[in-house]
Amino acid sequence: MLDHLKPENILFIDIETVPQHENYEQVAPELQQLWDKKADYFLKEDETPADIYHRAGIYAEFGKIVCISAGVVFYVKGEMHFKVKSFANHDEKVLLHEFSNMLDNFMDRNPERNLCGHNAREFDFPYIARRILINGLRLPQSLNIAGKKPWEVKFLDTLDLWKFGDYKHYTSLNLLTTIFNIPSPKDDIDGSQVAGVYYNEKDLDRIAMYCEKDVLATAQLLLRFMGKPLIEQEYFERVI
Repeated sequence: MLDHLKPENILFIDIETVPQHENYEQVAPELQQLWDKKADYFLKEDETPADIYHRAGIYAEFGKIVCISAGVVFYVKGEMHFKVKSFANHDEKVLLHEFSNMLDNFMDRNPERNLCGHNAREFDFPYIARRILINGLRLPQSLNIAGKKPWEVKFLDTLDLWKFGDYKHYTSLNLLTTIFNIPSPKDDIDGSQVAGVYYNEKDLDRIAMYCEKDVLATAQLLLRFMGKPLIEQEYFERVI
């Protein structure tokens, strides 16, 4: 089903997000009111909006990106290699500017190139686009999909590919890597712990390494879907 794709023409990405503030009390009053309205849809009994503010990071209006990792396949003497670079910064505008420049450079070089992530159509791609606009930056052409025909949108999503049209079905990256015998990226922290690592430890490098493992896992999963061999661990290169 993916015979037309070349792995080297795909940019694999993943993002890590956190609430814009460490706790609810630091949120501006007008945004507190708006978060209260948002939170009202999923509050459980005896919970307050402040109790679930840790969930604000999944919404682009109340969260921010602290890391975007991007990886590509390349070949050395016929062997697949993989290199990944992370854009991690406490200043979201800086990381988004740097990522956008890289994205434009990659996508403009070849019209056959695509972006790929897991659940990226629903989360990563729109979240990046929204935060770029909120930060007053120019939207990269590859993310500016308004008015484009479906075949003009260069998005691949391993979750969509696994659904086979079953749109009510969600399968985590961790589950898919397990059943396809791909080394799990969840060997240190998971997504629910990113905000704690960010605000308590201020450890962007740890977050970046976790994000990079998800990028590699997504690439490996797509290679499995394509019927290709996995990338050997010794051929993984982290670009600093």
